[in-house]
Amino acid sequence: MRRAAGIFAGVGTHLLFAITVWFLFWFLKGVPVRAERWSGVGVESALVIDALLATLFAVPHSFLLLPAVRRRILAAGVPAPFYGCLFCVATCLALLVTILAWQPVEAVAWRWPAPLDTVVAWAFVASWLGLFYSLQLTGLGWQTGATPWWHWFRRLPVPRRAFVERGVYRFLRHPVYLAFLGLVWFVPVVTVDRVVLIACWTAYIYVGSVLKDRRLAHYLGDEYRAYQARVPGYPGMPLGPLARVP
Repeated sequence: MRRAAGIFAGVGTHLLFAITVWFLFWFLKGVPVRAERWSGVGVESALVIDALLATLFAVPHSFLLLPAVRRRILAAGVPAPFYGCLFCVATCLALLVTILAWQPVEAVAWRWPAPLDTVVAWAFVASWLGLFYSLQLTGLGWQTGATPWWHWFRRLPVPRRAFVERGVYRFLRHPVYLAFLGLVWFVPVVTVDRVVLIACWTAYIYVGSVLKDRRLAHYLGDEYRAYQARVPGYPGMPLGPLARVP
């Protein structure tokens, strides 16, 4: 029964992941799931709700990745091969709640003029390609929990996750976050509620990048610190924790 439950958990996690990616694509493209706000919710209240929803995704996503939190959850009885699935489920549920409960505000804050609107639309597509390319470099299966779960399913020991400096990682430390930033920013028509999403998730990406550097330095030690000294977090970052760190 425990093995059957583990198989169901792994399969269910990745079905949920696929559904979430589908909803996220249309949400970030600017196609709202709901056409109207909840009854009785004014513009100001809607923007507050949207800000809270955007934070709902950001906080648990970063919280569950903290080494101390991971240790406590594993000590509580979650098998190590399933921690990635737990993280994926928590992230997907937070995203789905954000998407399905989002309160649209139709007022336009900015509209890209032609032909720049077409350029922005293609940049959105390029950001998706960049996202999956970057995830593939570090192992998409580690991001969703598929790799450790698959080794558990085959009754094999879970390998240690290695950091390999290759591809775009030779030039910046956070290509996944940069691609995600493109998904948030590149929309031809920026409505007022999209401004809230851009502000909240841009701040989250900055904080998340800093936390990721600290997390990898914790796990990899001097190997990652030497990498930080050679490669900036993002292009054109002259100072701060996301520049080259001596």
